[in-house]
Amino acid sequence: MTKFWLAPAILVVTLSTTVPAIETQTTPASKPASAEEKSPTSLAREIHHQLLVLPYYSVFDNIDFTLRGRTVTLTGQVVRPMLKANAEAAVRSIEGVTVVSNQIEILPASPDDDDLRRAVYRAVYEDPALARYGALAIPPIHIIVKNGIVTLEGSVESVSDKSLAAARAGKVANVHSVKNNLVVQSKTSAGE
Repeated sequence: MTKFWLAPAILVVTLSTTVPAIETQTTPASKPASAEEKSPTSLAREIHHQLLVLPYYSVFDNIDFTLRGRTVTLTGQVVRPMLKANAEAAVRSIEGVTVVSNQIEILPASPDDDDLRRAVYRAVYEDPALARYGALAIPPIHIIVKNGIVTLEGSVESVSDKSLAAARAGKVANVHSVKNNLVVQSKTSAGE
């Protein structure tokens, strides 16, 4: 029987329509892996998929995760408390995950922030140059609003789209500030 050696890996993934980014340490393998054990890449893809298909996960939520060995740390922000619990349960159910640390922030309930979410959504996704992102099954621009502060998370295809999304969000009445965390995807990674 052939044994495979698996180097410890650190994986960081942001939920969007992108392929997970992977960083592997160059330390020697500490234990052999059985043929049934999932590789860090396949485990990360499965976690990514499970989080994307969560009920009620929307453009107003942002869930990230870090995979260190078989330990998953969930981070980000969600509007609904049950989404935080559902994310943890979905990841715990994945074979190969041994520990889940749930550090997802539940955004405070606020009618003003709810109004801003809708207004920023319209400003971004109804712009003719950005409308194509809203037509996707999983829109890649996530709009996080907390106390009037808007954070854009996710990915876009160009620097001009990134700038335009921030400009459109910043023009919405009652937005205090906009933090633009959008990532510009290269043509090669967008096609994978």
